[in-house]
Amino acid sequence: MEIHFSKLYENGNDFIVIDEREHVVIPDDMKGQFAAIYCDRRFGIGAEGVLFLLKSEKSDLRMRLFRPDGNEKGMWGDGIRCLARYAYDAGNVKETCTIETISGALGVSMGYSEDIFTATITMAPPKFDRKEIPATGSGDYEETIEGFEVHAVNTGAPHAVIIVDAVDAVDLAFVAPKISHHETFSEGASVNFVERISPDSIRIRTFEQGVEDETLSCGSGAMASAAIVHKLGFAGDVVNVETKGGPLTIYLRDGGAKMEGSAATVYTGRIDY
Repeated sequence: MEIHFSKLYENGNDFIVIDEREHVVIPDDMKGQFAAIYCDRRFGIGAEGVLFLLKSEKSDLRMRLFRPDGNEKGMWGDGIRCLARYAYDAGNVKETCTIETISGALGVSMGYSEDIFTATITMAPPKFDRKEIPATGSGDYEETIEGFEVHAVNTGAPHAVIIVDAVDAVDLAFVAPKISHHETFSEGASVNFVERISPDSIRIRTFEQGVEDETLSCGSGAMASAAIVHKLGFAGDVVNVETKGGPLTIYLRDGGAKMEGSAATVYTGRIDY
């Protein structure tokens, strides 16, 4: 069977896109296995996840995202922008659309300026209550783990956020898995170390749950980091986030949340499956 795919990235965070709007390409019970095989960077295509583009009864498009560990993830901000870029270039959507995910429907506005594609995602407001993260206990999350003061928030996925003096001084590979799989996180959490570089700018490094490694960019992690520094009074309602892969801008206004960033197509190809 021939499977046609596209490879896209946003700030170095890369995805395989499979278009299933017209018919099922990968059966649902095989999607996780497919992601585990083809996200492998040595024996597969290599990606942070596989995005499946589907029709939606409630929105303009529907997205399902499977990670390299074979599990489905509710929302990935970088993935949304890549999917929007694919759909926009294919003529499936215009400058605005809504995309259904298992974490809810998200609004997208997008377009080109001087050949650079930019998309702004209207996301669900950050959730700080432990039950919504989810995490054990009640109230807002603040714990000391491995000597770090850890805050947590759900921005479509659970995220731990730690503010440090310098992100490059953190032994991320050693400490992040211990925080990610700490017993207080009932479903685990991605881990973001945050360095404040100006009143409204931060630099972050993210350990992605499911990928189980540092990722160059994580949209929901950038949103989580901005939400925490904003909540703690360290930044205003517009936060510039510097990831290893590139910049994102987070808007936190009137209880809402938006994320702005770019996306690019690398290549298209075919798998003999």
